[in-house]
Amino acid sequence: MFKSFLRVHHTSEDVAVWGPMETRLADQPDRALLDAMEAEHAAIDPLLDAVDAAIADRESGPQRLGDVVDALYLSVAGHLRHEEDEGLRLVESVLTPGQWAAFGQDHRNRVGAESARYLPWLLQGASPETVAAILGRMPEEIKRAYATEWRAEYLDVRPWNPRIR
Repeated sequence: MFKSFLRVHHTSEDVAVWGPMETRLADQPDRALLDAMEAEHAAIDPLLDAVDAAIADRESGPQRLGDVVDALYLSVAGHLRHEEDEGLRLVESVLTPGQWAAFGQDHRNRVGAESARYLPWLLQGASPETVAAILGRMPEEIKRAYATEWRAEYLDVRPWNPRIR
C-alpha cells in the first residue's frame, strides 16, 4: 500500500504541481528548489523497485534488503523534510487555488476505487484533530463512508489487528 499510494501521490505532484510550477518559474531563482524536489522524486522510484527486486531475489536479496530499505527510508524522509520545510512554501506561493484543486482532483482520480483503503490507511494513527482537519475538507459522502464503512473494514482486514471480532 505504501508503495502504491506513494507512487500515486508523486505522479499527481509531477503532473498537477511540478508541471504548472515549471512554467511559472522558468526563469526564476526558485526554479532550483523545484528541480531539487523533482530530483528527489526521481531517486525514490528506483529505490522502491530495488526493494521489490531484493525481496524477489532468494539468493542474494536478503543480504541487500536492509541496506535498500535504509536508503529508501532516508530518501523519503529527506524528501518529506525538504518538502515541508521549503517546498510547500514555494508551492503555496506559486499555485493558484484552481491549480491546487486540479492537484486534488488528479490525486482523487488516481486513487479511484482504492479510496476505501487509502483514507483509513492515511489516517491510521493520526490524532483526532488531524483526522477532523483532513475529513473536514472532504465531501459529505466521503466522510460518511469513512465513518460508517471504510475505517472498520480496513481495521478488519489488517492481519496484525489485535481487535477480536
